[in-house]
Amino acid sequence: MPYFEKIEYRPVPVRELLLEMKNLSELMIDLAYSAALFNDKELAEDVLALENRVDLLSYLLEMEIMLAARDPEEAESLAGVSTVASAADKISDAAADIAAIVTQKIGIHPIVGEIFEKVEERLTRVRVATQSILLGKSIGELELAARMGVDVIAIRRNKEWIIDPKENEKIQAGDILIARGTSTGLEEFKELCEGKRRRLED
Repeated sequence: MPYFEKIEYRPVPVRELLLEMKNLSELMIDLAYSAALFNDKELAEDVLALENRVDLLSYLLEMEIMLAARDPEEAESLAGVSTVASAADKISDAAADIAAIVTQKIGIHPIVGEIFEKVEERLTRVRVATQSILLGKSIGELELAARMGVDVIAIRRNKEWIIDPKENEKIQAGDILIARGTSTGLEEFKELCEGKRRRLED
């Protein structure tokens, strides 16, 4: 468990903490593999930042479990929650180990890269520029999956993460979008986010 400067307790539903841990650990696996395969340092750094978040959530969850267990029966019923949380934490640690291949410049064997070059779907990370035509538009309005085969799976807004954003979520300047799709679609999507492309193709 890494050192946390200060944690102020606030009651958070166990279900909410567990769901966020599960969502973040799943995202981390996707990001970590993409970071390693395409030697993407920014994706790798995102994974390490998310690991800290999962560690914090795990700590808060253990606090909630201890406060909730008033007798042996309740403690026994909550043991399963603790086990699932521990598993999600281990997944996030494994993803961070994969990301370390990039941050520590270990690298992967060329044959692994060659194999995954044949994979159609990839991930990309891009910051939305102030001149992007995507600003103020909702995920659903853009119809990215139909237009270019791209799906926005997460948004990093300042220090907060929005996992699997809803269709009414509007894109803001400075948002960091994590998207999945084909290499051609992702390239077009990146140009739209950076303001290099000024129109969406039908």
